[in-house]
Amino acid sequence: MAVFVQRPAPAFTATAVVEGEFKETSLSEYLGQWVILFFYPMDFTFVCPTEILAFNDALPQFKALNASVLGVSTDSQYSHFAWAQQPRKQGGIGPDLRLPLIADRNMTISKDYGVLIEEEGIALRGLFIIDPKGIVRQITINDLPVGRSVEETIRLLQAFQFVVCFSFFGCRNVSLHLLQEANGEVCPLGWTEGDKTIKPDPKGSMDYFSTVDDSAINGHANGSAKKRLRTD
Repeated sequence: MAVFVQRPAPAFTATAVVEGEFKETSLSEYLGQWVILFFYPMDFTFVCPTEILAFNDALPQFKALNASVLGVSTDSQYSHFAWAQQPRKQGGIGPDLRLPLIADRNMTISKDYGVLIEEEGIALRGLFIIDPKGIVRQITINDLPVGRSVEETIRLLQAFQFVVCFSFFGCRNVSLHLLQEANGEVCPLGWTEGDKTIKPDPKGSMDYFSTVDDSAINGHANGSAKKRLRTD
């Protein structure tokens, strides 16, 4: 199964460790809210706990954005449970973990999401932002040695929430093109909440481009692509 942006996220049901207990978890349980689904290679490793703990500590921020975060690896639920008993200072993820860790022991979920390294039986660092209708909105896949950014995930989530309106949510037979843009505008490079957005038409877009420094648009100012608004 191939995963594409604008297409439904592959469904799954599997055992997860949730606050120290085993629980059958399905993606369908999260319809009506956003989902951050991230895959990591293995328990008891080195980069993985830094990511898991950062996402776990940011759960209140995600909750405020109507989003749940789910972690997945090809380890068993028993491995997840044992790792969660190990203190953070000893390389574990600690007993206060609230982020569900899903056991993909048969590697079906990892394979369906296109992140499985079959020769090794582990997943790449894939991250998927799934909207309340179960549609994939964003995909990031890192190679094994490099972790991801919680801050960037939150930025992307806020950007997609800005442009997507779910006025038709609950009508399961409504086609994807009926999803409306909440503000009729789109988010430029590096957009964060409160920044200017763009009206997606030749005339309306001038409201944005007329206030943005040319060097910021081209990304050449001081080697940075961060836009700067003119104040004169």
